[in-house]
Amino acid sequence: EVQLMESGGMTVQAGGSLKLSCVVSGYIGRPYCMAWFRQAPGSKYEGVATIAADATAVYTGAVKGRFIISKDNAKNTLYLQMNNLKPEDSGVYSCAAEVDKDGFCDRVLRPDEPNYWGQGTRVTVSS
Repeated sequence: EVQLMESGGMTVQAGGSLKLSCVVSGYIGRPYCMAWFRQAPGSKYEGVATIAADATAVYTGAVKGRFIISKDNAKNTLYLQMNNLKPEDSGVYSCAAEVDKDGFCDRVLRPDEPNYWGQGTRVTVSS
């Protein structure tokens, strides 16, 4: 059984930085893409960043230049480095894995695309 577990969410002041982690356990058995999504209160899930099997990364415009998605294959861990945080970055951040594209992802994944999801970790940015 594939499981994803996020950590690192907390309250931080605007302008600050935070790094989220997502550990993948279980056997997927094929190249896959990974992504970070977020959901603000009263809003739909929003794709934040996606990383392909070859580590190519894409970002939504709102976070480009501030967030960095990365992964450590040896540790089966996905990361999201968030810098210059803004109050509008607040929400529940979830990691996800998509296996049907065989690891080729050249755009930010939509919420309906991942096959596996973590439970989420809450980020609050205070002004």
